[in-house]
Amino acid sequence: MKKLLSSMAAIVIALAAFSATAAVLAHDVAVSLLIGLPSLGITVNRSNMDDLFRGWNMIFNQSRNAALPSLWSNVAMLSPSTGSEEKYPWLGDMPGFREWVGERVVNRLRLHGYTIPNKDFELTVEVKRNDVQDDKVGIYSPMFSMLGEEARRHPDKLVYSLLAQADSTLCFDGQYFCDTDHPYLDANGNTQVQSNWGGGTGSRWFLLETSRTIKPLIFQKRQDYNLVRMDSETDDNTFSRKTFVYGSDARVGVGFGLWQQCYGSRQSLSYDNYVAARAAMQTVKKDGGDPLGINPDLLVVGPSNERAALEAVSVQRLANGADNPYKDTAKVLMVPWLG
Repeated sequence: MKKLLSSMAAIVIALAAFSATAAVLAHDVAVSLLIGLPSLGITVNRSNMDDLFRGWNMIFNQSRNAALPSLWSNVAMLSPSTGSEEKYPWLGDMPGFREWVGERVVNRLRLHGYTIPNKDFELTVEVKRNDVQDDKVGIYSPMFSMLGEEARRHPDKLVYSLLAQADSTLCFDGQYFCDTDHPYLDANGNTQVQSNWGGGTGSRWFLLETSRTIKPLIFQKRQDYNLVRMDSETDDNTFSRKTFVYGSDARVGVGFGLWQQCYGSRQSLSYDNYVAARAAMQTVKKDGGDPLGINPDLLVVGPSNERAALEAVSVQRLANGADNPYKDTAKVLMVPWLG
């Protein structure tokens, strides 16, 4: 009995000592967290790295999918892609309806060999392994948020950078997208030309029609923007540089749609030049000589032309005091890639 009581006493003493140690440890950890002292750190293993990636991937996607209006979708249509490139043989005029008398008349569209290739794009960053081990992962959250923002904005840059080259890049009919001699067939089947380019040497501005199914430009997506990683202890970057590597990549392409829905110019963006651009678009004809019925609704400018654009379509009265009959005939969109 005496030995049993002695053993029970030893167990009680040991439990008391463990409880006291646990209490001191919990207190020390809590204090370290409160006053910002280093915690116990993170063990670098597959499970913990998977947890980190899930968190950073969530931050990336929240930023990439933020409920903010994209700029590219104002002027470009989204075209899914399933290969290295996509051909658009249907780009061109769509014949109009006719009274059905007798048998149907089959319209054979003029085919064009316009092709948009997909290109690979990437943005890569790194995280120091020591920062993970020392539980300083929070300092990288803004980096993954910015990575998501860049993925969201990258299509804007691609689309409007292409638009800035409209007077020097070919479209489906073999002419520059904005050019003075786009061919079409008149009512007698003779080839004529028409213009959607105002010339000049100043900053570019564009008047577009964006209300139709087909838009002036095309944004083609083969692989969406994602977040990938190299964060294994056996990866070369970890072994050689003590870093974990994360990146976003995508396979996309951009190209021109219908030139008839765009008028470009490097002339000064005056009220008179805006009116002339509208008139030029409204008189564009389709094959056969009928008006295409273009009604421009968006004026795209760079920072240097924003004020002139607003003065042309947003003010109630003109500089001479007369009413502005073209007020609100187009929305103004300023994008930095036009200068």
